[in-house]
Amino acid sequence: MNKRLANVNGWTIGAIVIIILLFLPNVSIVAGIFSPASENWAHIKEYMLLNYIKSSLTLVFFTALFTIAIGLSLAWLIAQYSFPLRNFMKWALILPLSIPPFIGAYTYHGIINYTGVIQKTLRNHLDISVNPAFFDIMNVPGAIFIYTLFLYPYVYMITRIFLSHQAASLIESARTLGKGPWEIFFKVVIPISRVSIIGGVSLVILEVLNDYGVVKYFGIQTFSTAIFQTWFGLGDLESSIKLAASLMGVVIFILMIERLLRGRKQYSYSTTKVRPLPLVKLKGRKAFFATLYTLVIFSVAFLIPIIQLIDWVILTFGKVPMEDVLLYTKNSVIVAGLGASLIIVFSLIVGNYSRIVHHKIAKLLPKLTILGYSIPGAVIAVAVITTFITLDGLLDPVYQYFGTESSLVLSVSLIMLITAYVIRFFAIGYNSIESGFDKIGTDFRDASRMLGSRSLRTFFKIDIPMMKGAIISGFILVFVDILKEIPLTLILRPFNYDTLATKAFQYASDERIMEASQASLLIVGVSTIAIFVFHKLLREEPD
Repeated sequence: MNKRLANVNGWTIGAIVIIILLFLPNVSIVAGIFSPASENWAHIKEYMLLNYIKSSLTLVFFTALFTIAIGLSLAWLIAQYSFPLRNFMKWALILPLSIPPFIGAYTYHGIINYTGVIQKTLRNHLDISVNPAFFDIMNVPGAIFIYTLFLYPYVYMITRIFLSHQAASLIESARTLGKGPWEIFFKVVIPISRVSIIGGVSLVILEVLNDYGVVKYFGIQTFSTAIFQTWFGLGDLESSIKLAASLMGVVIFILMIERLLRGRKQYSYSTTKVRPLPLVKLKGRKAFFATLYTLVIFSVAFLIPIIQLIDWVILTFGKVPMEDVLLYTKNSVIVAGLGASLIIVFSLIVGNYSRIVHHKIAKLLPKLTILGYSIPGAVIAVAVITTFITLDGLLDPVYQYFGTESSLVLSVSLIMLITAYVIRFFAIGYNSIESGFDKIGTDFRDASRMLGSRSLRTFFKIDIPMMKGAIISGFILVFVDILKEIPLTLILRPFNYDTLATKAFQYASDERIMEASQASLLIVGVSTIAIFVFHKLLREEPD
């Protein structure tokens, strides 16, 4: 009993340390609530705050609704059925995640505006005159369209991996009882996938709430645009922190709803006789419409914007030196790989602690860590800079002892940037890992412990192999998101340290979207390689 308690305490200590480190930036935001209110905040609170809440929740609700509809339907189609192009679509449907939403917004606006290829074709080749307002996407419905296209892979990827590895007996039992495909989908698939669906859509919601590029370009007033305008436009950091605190309140409310939706239902393997879900071969019209549906989603969410970006690259080829582009690519891969690796390791520690410690605090504390995802990157950057400058001040005697000339060492290094990435994107890795732990349950772990294996050995020999899909999917999601990150990288990068995302953003901000296409395509290329490689590692899935 004492040995078991010691093992639990080991996981507890590690998890608590990580949670404290991840939660520190939130403390500065909470403290900002009690700071004196300025005139700017009084004006915002009285006249503008309600509008920020309304527009933000509108974007969140409809984006969540559409991403669930698209992501879940695609996940079930790929996991359950065999049809033409299925093996390609299995991993290709993740590729829209490699396109930053702000690049997607610029690209689609360029495609359908008055001088874009669609309206030019209608005017010059088909002699059709249309009202340009019909093609206007620079509004709330347009933003929902952009978010849905480039964020649905969060729901699709996590849910597909869960469904592909779920026990076949559940579906076969439903068929034996005379249930048809639609009844199985609504009465079996959705309930057993609920944890994965909610885990994926919560990432979508947090991404929408934190986005700045799309709403800034489309002129939509949300919390994120308000925070940046208040800080950089008015120079009022205190009011921006209060807005961030309000945003955290919205996120806490959404997370409470998420917990209620999850309820206490968990579905995990209760026997070692687990078989992957067998594929049902579609024929005729069903096969045609299944292929058509996946092909349309893939084309609209990935192929069409990529073709437009390639066209812009051809038009601007040579304007950006190739050696610079290669350097930006290397920098991007380094910071994204390091950040994603740390996040997955920390998520495994915190997730295992939450799973094996049966206490309300063990369930609540991990949820607090993902609040960092609701804080705008610029606000996290300020909190991290302040912390690291203080830390450098404390370590200055050590620096002097080793003959270091500068008193700023950590605060001008990549360590500070990686730390900010871990705080900012921990929620992405943790949601995937938590979904994996929910799936495997604790039966096999308990059996291993009863046979005399230590907790750590059980973790590496039993849990990690069963968690392979969740670990790989979590790494991919984090890697790609860090690759696209802009505010944190712009503020915290070491001097003259550029990434593909920062260069693309700088070009796009200067209305040089054609020059931005080269860096954007490389972001897509690196992300595509990562997705393809990890897809190959999951070949044990049924094909």
